[in-house]
Amino acid sequence: MHLGFYPTMISSFSDIIMNLDEEFISHSFAKSDRIYLNNASSSLIPLQTMKAMADFTIRYNVLGPDSLDFATLLAEKSVALRQAISKLVKCRPEEVVITQSTTEGINSVAAGMSFQKNSNIIIRGTTHEHHSNYYPWLRLANRVEIRSLATDQNGFFEMSELERIVDKNTGLVALSHGLYNTGTILPVEQVGRILQEKNIPYFLDAAQTVGCIGDYDFAKTGADFVVFNGYKWLCGPMGIGVFVCKKESASLLEPLQIAGESAMLYDTDKIAYKDLPDRFQGGFRNFVAIAGLENSISLLLRLGLDNIRKKITDLADLLREELAKIPGVTLYGPEDKEKRTSIISFSLDKKQPQQVVEYLERQRIVLAVREISDKKIIRASPHFFNTRAEILATVEAIKNL
Repeated sequence: MHLGFYPTMISSFSDIIMNLDEEFISHSFAKSDRIYLNNASSSLIPLQTMKAMADFTIRYNVLGPDSLDFATLLAEKSVALRQAISKLVKCRPEEVVITQSTTEGINSVAAGMSFQKNSNIIIRGTTHEHHSNYYPWLRLANRVEIRSLATDQNGFFEMSELERIVDKNTGLVALSHGLYNTGTILPVEQVGRILQEKNIPYFLDAAQTVGCIGDYDFAKTGADFVVFNGYKWLCGPMGIGVFVCKKESASLLEPLQIAGESAMLYDTDKIAYKDLPDRFQGGFRNFVAIAGLENSISLLLRLGLDNIRKKITDLADLLREELAKIPGVTLYGPEDKEKRTSIISFSLDKKQPQQVVEYLERQRIVLAVREISDKKIIRASPHFFNTRAEILATVEAIKNL
């Protein structure tokens, strides 16, 4: 088995990810003197993906951007990406809509849903919710009632609370699968079973879970709509996202944008929407990102999503354990590693998070400032290319503050 950009034969991809960290990284990613631990924001791009995008761009110019030959190439790459995403989240290829970002996918649902009079939408409120999965729903408050689930300090809510506030007028439940600040993984499958029994549409923002929590099964979530992007845990390029729309639920949405790609004329002056995925695919032009994301997803699938999950969980556990030994450190998020991603958030007594992050960046270590409600915190988010040595070096730098 050969990885392409990896120069030696190996017994399995599991061996690469679990046992050959430093050698694998040296051949997979551009060399850097930085320790990059901000993958929950944007991840590094493999060299193989960069090469795939460069090759595609060259072909774009050689064939001619608006030629029949390039149209054939683009169609092949688009099909390959949809097939890769289909394998990634176990959906049907035609259910995969390519977007510019997670935010575009969220707004496709928020702006596309039609609600009856006296309808309500259930969300988790603002304390643990990313703005991109809060503001689009809040904007609908002039048309529907917005109901927020009560959450605990980690962002969890009681199923009994969900069942209490759901009623016959509930038009949609919109949740994040994984939380951007504490790393909490919500029990979305349990929610899905409740909502399916009540025939209530269900939306998931999976930007913080697809690619980092192991194998992902769209059908098991029970969701009608799932969105995520390509540049966090999937190690793809910027400017590309994914909107997975359950085929049976497509008619619930009016397309956010319409063009020749997504609709057609009939009876001279009337339009009809095309079938999925074209129905929601009006005007995407970041073609080179299609080639890049397909390559990155294929790499992750070959490595094994469960292998990646084990690796990054081990790194997160090491970081959490070592931080807990430092006087004045407060840790956030679930202690149970099965209930969180690799996100580890913390604060330091008498140290402003922004000052800590800026200090670490001067030490060539990249973390991020985030928040829980109005409280600023420091967030680290290791991925599979990070190493134990990098985690220990980061902890040592924090000790020296």
